[in-house]
Amino acid sequence: MNTLALRFPIQILPADIDFMGHVNNARYLNWVQDAVLAHWRGLAPPQAVAERAWVALKHEISYRRPAFLDDDVVANVLLESIQGARAFYHTVIQRGEEVLAEVKSSWCCIDAATLRPARIGADIAAYFFPKAE
Repeated sequence: MNTLALRFPIQILPADIDFMGHVNNARYLNWVQDAVLAHWRGLAPPQAVAERAWVALKHEISYRRPAFLDDDVVANVLLESIQGARAFYHTVIQRGEEVLAEVKSSWCCIDAATLRPARIGADIAAYFFPKAE
């Protein structure tokens, strides 16, 4: 299935650096959350963005290399699949061609008013998985 990816630039701040001189591992979760939400807001129709929110269910992070304060880092976000109210993402955090971390995450879409799970219908999924021509 074809899906639209997002290249999300990451700004490393001095507060991100830990006692070992590189980005603290916990910051990667913030980056993934910011990138996934930017992917949703960038592709979903405005009404869906206004009516729905996301909560993380699971993150599985494989750290490959450390990131440092002056690094030029991006998160490449790919929505792999949608099942009901769940979305499954693969995010690769890179410095140039070098992979710093890979993150598999699952998210639950919720209704912003009721905070109950909200199914992602085919009409919304089509914005993320366009038909091949």
